[in-house]
Amino acid sequence: MTAQRIAIVTGAARGIGAGVAERLAKDNVAVAVIDLDEAACKPVVERIEAAGGRAIAIGADVADETAVENAVERVVEELGAPTVLVNNAGIIRDNLLFKMTVSDWDAVMGVHLRGAFLLSRACQKHMVDAGFGRIINLSSTSALGNRGQANYSAAKAGVQGFTKTLALELGRFGITANAIAPGFIETEMTHATAERMGLDFEEFKAYGVKDIPVGRVGLPADIAAAVAFFASEEAGFVSGQVLYVAGGPKA
Repeated sequence: MTAQRIAIVTGAARGIGAGVAERLAKDNVAVAVIDLDEAACKPVVERIEAAGGRAIAIGADVADETAVENAVERVVEELGAPTVLVNNAGIIRDNLLFKMTVSDWDAVMGVHLRGAFLLSRACQKHMVDAGFGRIINLSSTSALGNRGQANYSAAKAGVQGFTKTLALELGRFGITANAIAPGFIETEMTHATAERMGLDFEEFKAYGVKDIPVGRVGLPADIAAAVAFFASEEAGFVSGQVLYVAGGPKA
């Protein structure tokens, strides 16, 4: 029997991250559920454990180098050496360029890019030792450009370049790196976006659906299924790729 893999999923207290954590646990992966607030991660851990899986909750700011190093050490001590990493943690600070503050720019870059860098750097040594690793970074269709999201779009495009470079550097150690770029996914974050725009969520969703060829918005489970593939043994010859999970083609 193959030894159980250990995964870290960031931004996993809710939304896409929670869906990914639960899907990996269903696939017999032990999961460290990481988010800013440890208490907020506990319901996800409880659901995983109730279904027979192994998980722990960890509170950490992914943009803080010491916090990341301490979090990874806890994972090693309590679950084992992590060989699957899902960099999902993200925030938005949307505004048009002339209204965007430096703190809005820095906060988004810190979580998305600095966070992915710190976690990948902290975990890669364990993957090298194991001769196996899967790094899955969450990008976005916004990487192609999106009005009012200069910071978020730049960060998500940066995630794609970061992913491709990891694939080049780490491939010879049995480590793959891939990115997933979700389109419109129904989460707490998209509900908050609708509220901020003064729109009823169903109205907001209907506006998004009209440009989606499959005729529906995505769910966290759609992203989790893509993560499950990239995290699998069978995906060992797929690396440096960006998969748009958006209900239709993206350029």
